[in-house]
Amino acid sequence: MPGYLGEAARNPFVLKISMLAALGGLLFGYDTGVISGALLYIKDDLHAGSLAQSWIVAGLLAGAVFGALAGGRLADRISRRWTLLIAGVVYVVAALAAAVAQNAGQLVAARVVLGLAVGAASAVVPLYIAEHTPPRIRGGTVSYNQLMITIGILVAYLTNFALRNVDGGWRWMLGIGAAPGVVLVLAMLVVPYSPRWLMMRGRRDEARAVLERTRRGEDVEAELDEIEGVVSQERRHSWRELASPRLRPMMVVGLGLAIIQQIVGVNTVIYFSPTILTYTGLKADDAIAQALTVGITNVVFTVLAILLLDRVGRRTLLIAGTAGLTAALALLAAFFGFGWQQEAPWLALAALVLFIASFAVGLGPVFWLMISEIFPLAVRGPAMAVCSLANWAANFLVSYYFLQLVDAIGRAWTFWLYAGLAVAGIVFFVARVPETRNRTLEEIERELSGDADAPPARPHPA
Repeated sequence: MPGYLGEAARNPFVLKISMLAALGGLLFGYDTGVISGALLYIKDDLHAGSLAQSWIVAGLLAGAVFGALAGGRLADRISRRWTLLIAGVVYVVAALAAAVAQNAGQLVAARVVLGLAVGAASAVVPLYIAEHTPPRIRGGTVSYNQLMITIGILVAYLTNFALRNVDGGWRWMLGIGAAPGVVLVLAMLVVPYSPRWLMMRGRRDEARAVLERTRRGEDVEAELDEIEGVVSQERRHSWRELASPRLRPMMVVGLGLAIIQQIVGVNTVIYFSPTILTYTGLKADDAIAQALTVGITNVVFTVLAILLLDRVGRRTLLIAGTAGLTAALALLAAFFGFGWQQEAPWLALAALVLFIASFAVGLGPVFWLMISEIFPLAVRGPAMAVCSLANWAANFLVSYYFLQLVDAIGRAWTFWLYAGLAVAGIVFFVARVPETRNRTLEEIERELSGDADAPPARPHPA
């Protein structure tokens, strides 16, 4: 088995750890997909207007901003593993609370708490997987998180479809969301601590035991020495020092990726794809059925990205994928601008499919992967938390204002705006984002920081 599949097959323990940790992605994926369909029924049952609907969607995102910040701190203090376990417990409780909400205010409050769990998991899962994975397959394995997000979205779309004609079905849609939280809690009981976190705590023997299971036929002692050298060289940074000249280039790349991933409008497509399809004249039940196509496309192209990230490279897929979604946004803008709803109603679904396919091979997995690769070990937890916070904040603003933006400037100009921001993103990627394929985390750190005095990287196979 050549390429990623062959390398991955040599590391079954890494695959097990990565898949179990990536279950954290299900938290976000399921909730993202389920609210898109449930919202069509919640607005009538709870008498929610446009503003209330915006908060029902965005409440989770507001909570995720703070969850991402807390997740970074907890990941360093109590470990990546226990942070994810706590996130799973919080998610279970909040999902059940959302299912029994009696008014819009209660539902928003439950979704804010859900966001705390989702935000913490989003900051920690890529970090945890990257610290377990050899460079040759890190792109694919870290992207399991994105794959789980897309699977969660698809499962939610299928749930919405199955329950679309059930009385009070939206409550079941939300309540079933407790299941991913339970699975994550159980998974975190059987996975090991991150070797890098163990080295930060001076627990070299335990770190060696983990690496001996994840590094088949490689020099474990050399990798431990490399990690130890980085740890000893870098004093513990405060959060304020993330803005230091040495770290600034990394933060610019990380924050740029975080914000651009959201301002192209991806989560308006995910959260509101059934709503967008109703703009073409479809009824709610038919819109939910067609939205399944978006969910399936998301999963298929995320699998493709996993196979290509360690062969083609992160930067190439990032730029090509963003170009594709820019074309899709322009098509949506033209669809609504020229009034093609009657002549070619299928174009809206085609544009949504092209958009999500392009996102799934580019911005979707590459953002989470690269922020797990580019930061020094001593600040990796806090730096990823800041990038995750920026990502969730941008997600909140874009999702909250989508319906209001449509009301203010119209559907066509809303999508033209997203297309313009996507073009700006491509310019940023070309100018600032490096290629990180097949390089150790320490090598990437040295290049971005320009640290010539850092210990030399150990050689590793291409």
